[in-house]
Amino acid sequence: MNLPPRRKVKLAVAIPASLTVDIPHLRDKTLKVGFIGRAFAIFRVDEIVIYMDRKETKVRREANFIISILKYMDTPQYLRRRLFKIKPELKFVGVLPPLRTPHHPLRNKIEQIEIGEFREGIVVSTTKEGSLIDIGVEKPLLLPERKLKVGSRITVKVKCLKPKALLELVDKNEVPWYWGYKVKFTSNFKNLSGDFDLIIATSKYGVQISEVLEDIKRKWVKSRNVLIVFGSPEEGLYDIALRHGIELDNWADFVVNTIPCQGTETVRTEEAIYATLSIVNLFIRD
Repeated sequence: MNLPPRRKVKLAVAIPASLTVDIPHLRDKTLKVGFIGRAFAIFRVDEIVIYMDRKETKVRREANFIISILKYMDTPQYLRRRLFKIKPELKFVGVLPPLRTPHHPLRNKIEQIEIGEFREGIVVSTTKEGSLIDIGVEKPLLLPERKLKVGSRITVKVKCLKPKALLELVDKNEVPWYWGYKVKFTSNFKNLSGDFDLIIATSKYGVQISEVLEDIKRKWVKSRNVLIVFGSPEEGLYDIALRHGIELDNWADFVVNTIPCQGTETVRTEEAIYATLSIVNLFIRD
């Protein structure tokens, strides 16, 4: 495949915990999260933050569900059985679309892998020589001289193949390709701002993105960490922020409408995600 490069700017997206609260059937909830999980992979999102937009027990349960599904999707197929126990919320994961990102390779034989190839793996055992790592081929391969905790998920690089295949431990940031996303949770909307250099909030009451696109681009290229925030199916970001004691226009660098002149009364969160990330991907590549 044509490997997508890692962004120079770290892109994070924040979505509300109540995203699926209005959907009664678990299968439909799973499909919805799968739909947005694909969006995050397509547009190379590095981090997904689930924020508590409403302080209700059922909303916290929805947050846990969304986190579980998104983490499951990001995990290569060959590692899922080792990393995920059977849970009720994973009952319908069979309907999830595959991500087909670079860290989800289809090659499953040692003869098919290449020197210098990156893989996600899990430590299955240790020996006097080092650690044995499952990277999705016929048998675990050796990571020499490193005894890691069994069950740990790691990123490795194929060091050599002959006389036997050996691996090298690497940091995910060393991978030059888009390498999936990580998922975080915050219980407080105010904590979203974090260390981001640029925050873009989305709202139908915001300024049309075409009017501020050049300003966004200028600030984007000077940033290291960018956050794009979305509202919930029932509430826009202005209402959510106000309830948390925040004036959205002062909190975010930009509040933008990415679907001006919408033909429907409302735009669903997952629809806004695709629309917004499409624009970002078209005009801001790095």
